[in-house]
Amino acid sequence: MQVKRVLLLFVVVALALSVTVATAQDDAKVIKIASQSPLSGPQSILGTAIRNGAELAIEQLSGPLTEMGFKVEFVPFDDQATPDVGVANANNLVNDPAILAVVGHLNSGVAIPSSEVYDANNLVMVSPANTNVNITDRGLPTVNRICGRDDTQGAAGAAFAASLEGVESVYVLHDTTAYGQGVAEFFASAAEEAGLTVLNVEGTTETANFDGVIQPILALDPDLIYFGGLYPQSGIFINQARAAGYEGFFMGPDGFDASDFAELAGEAGVGTYYTTVAAPPTFYPDAAQFIEDYQAKFGEDPQPFAAQAYDSAGIVLAAIAKAAEEAGGEAPTREAVAAAVRATENYDGITGTYTFDDNGDPELATYVILQVKSADPAEWSSNEVLDEFQAPSPLYAVMQSGEATPEATPGS
Repeated sequence: MQVKRVLLLFVVVALALSVTVATAQDDAKVIKIASQSPLSGPQSILGTAIRNGAELAIEQLSGPLTEMGFKVEFVPFDDQATPDVGVANANNLVNDPAILAVVGHLNSGVAIPSSEVYDANNLVMVSPANTNVNITDRGLPTVNRICGRDDTQGAAGAAFAASLEGVESVYVLHDTTAYGQGVAEFFASAAEEAGLTVLNVEGTTETANFDGVIQPILALDPDLIYFGGLYPQSGIFINQARAAGYEGFFMGPDGFDASDFAELAGEAGVGTYYTTVAAPPTFYPDAAQFIEDYQAKFGEDPQPFAAQAYDSAGIVLAAIAKAAEEAGGEAPTREAVAAAVRATENYDGITGTYTFDDNGDPELATYVILQVKSADPAEWSSNEVLDEFQAPSPLYAVMQSGEATPEATPGS
């Protein structure tokens, strides 16, 4: 009887050990990809599009990793468009060793401090949307983006504004964020170089009643108002400025690019010009299947940056698969994944072909100028594309010129 009990105990212990070993093996085969974007609050329409685009990519493009025996999981985080929340999330997610990459953010002001946490923990980030020059000009080896930069976007907006008949003076507003102020100042500088008179460059945190901002602008009577900021603020401002009697042009950057802008600005927003690094998905010839799949999965049309998030996640997945192959089929280190992402060359995405320079910028980025055609949010994707062009990153431009050997900006 005692022998049977000993044997039974041995079997129970052996089974427990085998379950523990199997669980450990299963955990070792789990790879997680995180996202950070605003999933709540007034900017959630774009933040949710980023999350959805990344989720769809992970669902559709994880094949090479699953064939190697990995289970790929998606972990979305809500940064609430707030730096403190983004940093708190970053500190949480870097402590999960299974997370090997982050897709995000929407807001440059959130991405910059959050990416300091990622970089300190060798966790790579690929952004579909952050345009502030300091995203990549810090030279952090873990920070990359597939979108263009505000220095080029601001200059493109200024060149277009100068081409409009009757525009000789501009008033520049911004929302005081890293993104809004940055692109507004680049616009103002380029506008002056283009021969326009910049009447003022002003920051405002107002979000509801802009009368105190509008009245001084009306007194100066600018031909065009440029607003560096996001649609929850700029849409309301434009609505109120037109109602107060302003009759000139409105223009802004890709922060205007969301269907909610049409609802907030109403008829006052029709005719507004905006530049963007993320054209409507219908602009991209290779995005037709993505649009169909997105509609089927999420029951709505993709908002701006959804397609870019899909490509950002695709780049991450390809880099992880490459690093895993080089690790003999084992889970790669974060350092190896970061190096593989930075080494990306000619990644064929649905929004373009991407090669990163040594700072993590795309060597060539696409910029588009559009005009709002309707106050109906459902018609947002029908906004008219007025111009499009590609521009090199600063490092790639130097390399192409042959004037010097490009070097990544030192980290700071």
